[in-house]
Amino acid sequence: MCLLVFAWKTHPDYPFVFAGNRDELHARPARPAGFWEDAPQVLGGRDLEAGGTWLGVSVSGRFAVVTNYREGPAPQKGPRSRGELTAQFLRNDTPPELYIREVAQRAREYGAFSLITGDSGTLWYFSNRADTPPREIPAGLHGLSNHLLDTPWPKVIRSMTILEALLVRADPASEALFGLLADRTPAPAGALPDTGIGAKRERLLSSPFVLHPVYGTRCSSVIRMRQDGDVCFTERRFDSGGQPLETRCFRIAGGPK
Repeated sequence: MCLLVFAWKTHPDYPFVFAGNRDELHARPARPAGFWEDAPQVLGGRDLEAGGTWLGVSVSGRFAVVTNYREGPAPQKGPRSRGELTAQFLRNDTPPELYIREVAQRAREYGAFSLITGDSGTLWYFSNRADTPPREIPAGLHGLSNHLLDTPWPKVIRSMTILEALLVRADPASEALFGLLADRTPAPAGALPDTGIGAKRERLLSSPFVLHPVYGTRCSSVIRMRQDGDVCFTERRFDSGGQPLETRCFRIAGGPK
């Protein structure tokens, strides 16, 4: 997942509205979104190389997403997969704050990451490349790419601006959110970040939807949580040419479980 924007407790009917693109090598095997056979309470895609997930929700209303952190052409890998950070949270019932503080204690075991965990009441954030401890995410609009939360990269700001405009609607529809994620416009040369990978690659990765035959946007995901706890989770997958393969829609009913 290399771009995500979300609105937290800003819409009167949808306290959580999320839109995100997962960018990855097209050759890396993955399972599309669905309920897991070995953890039926978990809904999300599945990385078939390491077994974790980049993004998921649970039937009890828990949410988790992880992104990597861009740090040059040869980033250091950790002995453990970052995808297990989200999977472990979704499998258990540890409160978001407690879980993310536990992760912070073993953060060196993973490659560079940013992690968000939450439920219907609270969202928490931590990165093992930040100089700050885990923190609660305040109400408002937020964005994250391959750096720290709310780092103002061009595609983050662009996507947050569009999301803000969509939130004036009574129902921020999933298709409108997918339109936000489908933007293939690269950032102007003068606005590119410098993360040590060269200007050509920075430009390639600067659009919200990354199009490249080897590494690019594999899927787009939209999550809308209503005040009553109902969750609508939709995933759209793409081939290496950027053409849609399928769209999967799921609904988790709110209320007592």
